[in-house]
Amino acid sequence: MRKVLVTGTAGFVGFHLARLLLAEGFAVVGYDGLTDYYDVRLKERRHRMLLQNQHFSARTAMLEDFETLRELALAEEPDVIVHLAAQAGVRYSLENPRAYIDANIVGTFNVMESARELQVDHLLMASTSSVYGANEDMPFNEREKVDTPLTIYAATKRANEAMAHSYAHLWDLPTTMFRFFTVYGPWGRPDMALFKFTKGILEGHPIDIYNNGEMFRDFTYVEDLVRAIRLLIDVPPERPASRDEIAANDSLSPAAPYRVVNIGNSDRVKLTDYIDAIEEAVGKKAIRNLMPMQTGDVPATWADTSLLNDLTGFRPKTDYRDGIARFVAWYRDYYDV
Repeated sequence: MRKVLVTGTAGFVGFHLARLLLAEGFAVVGYDGLTDYYDVRLKERRHRMLLQNQHFSARTAMLEDFETLRELALAEEPDVIVHLAAQAGVRYSLENPRAYIDANIVGTFNVMESARELQVDHLLMASTSSVYGANEDMPFNEREKVDTPLTIYAATKRANEAMAHSYAHLWDLPTTMFRFFTVYGPWGRPDMALFKFTKGILEGHPIDIYNNGEMFRDFTYVEDLVRAIRLLIDVPPERPASRDEIAANDSLSPAAPYRVVNIGNSDRVKLTDYIDAIEEAVGKKAIRNLMPMQTGDVPATWADTSLLNDLTGFRPKTDYRDGIARFVAWYRDYYDV
């Protein structure tokens, strides 16, 4: 039985990934700090569900605690590490930037050190579409430069990509970075738009809509996202002998077993259309509070996922209306409303 160490298993994406891996016969070792960035009870509930499977175990500790992370990794000897834990949230990075340096820079370095010492078969780590920053040519593809991050969150994730490339080069460590595009779905985070909009509409409170709703996002359903990660586990990059071996659309580094892969739905959805779908699923109209663009936000995201498809044969395609309906059904059940 192959074993995967997943950081952030009490989190939104980590929970869904762990559940999928367990269903497919993997042993999963979780590592999560259970921080109070949002409701810890939601995180604890996710872990309790995972712990019902005998092949799941978890350690509660911070990424910055290198000795605990290293001790766990050496004891469990995972074949693969998937690093998802991070200080998330674009807007919160304006209020508390130091939390992003501690978790996303120091914490990620600790994960890479553990992977290096173990020489795992494959290290996979989460980045974000936010690294595309001020880029305007869309759909975004993995081969374009990402030198203009607009928030400290995006900057830390871009730094993670650079750090990972150096480790892949120096230690011949097969590494895949995946860039997420606006993930949503059941068990989502309370600070995310879908959660806040659904809560506000149900409770009759106004919802803040930035840039007067003139925003476009490539909304990616969480089960599609984790399916893509699961498939990428089986495609570790290999250091090419020469540049000529690298396909034209591949982000594979000429200097390391390192690759960046977009995971998105390959579709731009206008924010107001997204809200329309929430209203339909909830059965109630929103009180819309139109706001100017927030600092650090971008007007649009859109993923080119041709590389993901070439590597795995998979392309996320869940319609946002279907995904929203599933989330609203979960929300009503979880909160009994």
